[in-house]
Amino acid sequence: MSIIEVRTQTKEALVDITGRIREEISSSGIQSGICSVYVPHTTAGMTINENADPSVKEDILMTLGKMVPDSLPYRHSEGNSPAHVKASLVGSSVNIFIENGQLSLGTWQGIFFCEFDGPRNRKAYIKVFSF
Repeated sequence: MSIIEVRTQTKEALVDITGRIREEISSSGIQSGICSVYVPHTTAGMTINENADPSVKEDILMTLGKMVPDSLPYRHSEGNSPAHVKASLVGSSVNIFIENGQLSLGTWQGIFFCEFDGPRNRKAYIKVFSF
């Protein structure tokens, strides 16, 4: 297992970590398998989506903000309940097939660390399985 550090600069952000995951796969030497990326945080998540147009990230964050507004009467005393709910909606992991030593992503796809309670220093765990 590898751990990568992700430093977020704002309260909410989608950080493209595709290149860093590709480096981990290359280092592993695995030609065929699965790459699992997991975030061990309750106010952050992982997703795969378009990485060509930056407005897609903005649209995702805007939509999550409308679905989970800050103004609801949350009971959690730390003040970050919306971040917990958004992380639950997005999920904490993604799995990507590896073929010929490469991620099997679509043309426009990237792997994003989703920050909902930043800025923070975060981690993502990467495990590559061969078969």
